[in-house]
Amino acid sequence: MKLYTSSFSHNSRRVAMLIKHLGLDVELCEVNLLQGESRSPEYLGKNPFGGVPALEDGDFVLTESNAILQYLASQTPNTLWPEDTRLRAEITRWQFWQTAQFGLATYSLMVERMLKPMRGKEPDASKIEEAEARFRRAASIMEKYLSQHDYLVGDALTLADISLAVDLTYASATNLPLEEYPHIQAWFARISALPAWEATQPQFG
Repeated sequence: MKLYTSSFSHNSRRVAMLIKHLGLDVELCEVNLLQGESRSPEYLGKNPFGGVPALEDGDFVLTESNAILQYLASQTPNTLWPEDTRLRAEITRWQFWQTAQFGLATYSLMVERMLKPMRGKEPDASKIEEAEARFRRAASIMEKYLSQHDYLVGDALTLADISLAVDLTYASATNLPLEEYPHIQAWFARISALPAWEATQPQFG
């Protein structure tokens, strides 16, 4: 199997972290986004949206990081993607919520506070305000849940935790107000202490 990835993409990190954690045999193929490699005809044949990551398993190509997580975690028995169908449904629910709510807010702040300045553009104050409000609404939901649980599903690390934690990759650079949410901070500390987290720190060089 091959994973087309980018070393500074947090979406790619989500999958790379799973690969490291489970010790899966997946070849990582770097896609240079800054040089436009994701827009090449060859790559667009794998992912028409030109994004990363994309997984290639023989003649099967899969995009969208959360879908790739579930596919790869299904390759071997593990506690990240347990066999219990209700637990899997809970994991999937959090992953859908990540895409629609939490991840949307953190990505919007990353665009305004990190990517735009890197490109010499001015951040949009109104978009920042909107994204911060969305983040606080989502974070409040997580905070309430994590005040009574160490992890998002069950009593151990699952794909849900990986999906959500990776959205905090650039928390410092985007000034996310995590100090307002002590239970999220404690949960994030547990995730970021994992060897797979340290091994997949974004590289800009």
